Amino acid sequence: MYEQLASAAEYIQSIAKNPPKVGIVLGSGLGTFIDSVENAQFIPYSDIPFFQNTTVEGHEGRLILGTVEGIEVAILHGRLHAYEGNPMEDIVFPVRTLATLGVESLLLTSAAGGVNPDFNPGDLVLIDDHINLMGQNPLLGKSIRDFGPSFPDMGKAYSNNIKEALISAAKEIAVPIKRGVYAAMLGPTYETAAEVKMLQILGADMVGMSTVPENIAANHLGLSVGGISCIANMANGIGPKELAQENIKERAVEVMSNFSKLLCLTVKNIG
Repeated sequence: MYEQLASAAEYIQSIAKNPPKVGIVLGSGLGTFIDSVENAQFIPYSDIPFFQNTTVEGHEGRLILGTVEGIEVAILHGRLHAYEGNPMEDIVFPVRTLATLGVESLLLTSAAGGVNPDFNPGDLVLIDDHINLMGQNPLLGKSIRDFGPSFPDMGKAYSNNIKEALISAAKEIAVPIKRGVYAAMLGPTYETAAEVKMLQILGADMVGMSTVPENIAANHLGLSVGGISCIANMANGIGPKELAQENIKERAVEVMSNFSKLLCLTVKNIG
């Protein structure tokens, strides 16, 4: 794996004008943020050694290098998911590559289903913590000591400094932001009403099928990690609308203006 990561990073470095400081992973339907990137360089995943191409609609499958508010960024526009049959090492390989490039802070974004009845479609929610219900972990297997400790402490899975950067940004641009716990399910089916009730009992506020593997891998590597989800729909049993991927993309597009402003200012605050 070391050789693969070195090969991927070397290829990206041969194209990059400057080393990135902040990494960003864009979730379903949140790609309009790309318009905010200056001096953008686009690299298809298929061009990067050992990167796997994306297959889910709304995940473009490209790395974008450039600046946001004067800060050098590396953006993963599209991610792999476990429900596609991808092994965990492939899912977190791009994040590990960003760390190899020297990225120290990582922002994870996603579209999620609302489990908390006080949430509404279109809400932007800061991830305070997560519950891993995927039945998988990217650190499973032989310990990679050079990456981090054998038993990493996940007590601060989401950096307080990045939370403060997000909250400060939201206040500055008067964008309402909520806070909550993200539950990660394997998918690809949406949760049943009974499962959503279970998630509420466990303390989850929203549910999705991503984010957590990347968070675990990034924390293992010592990165500061922050997360924000767009509530694209209410989960089964919470809202009357039938769940569909098209609805999720539509809702994400509707909130893109606020999302982009929030993300830009957060990157500035981190940088």
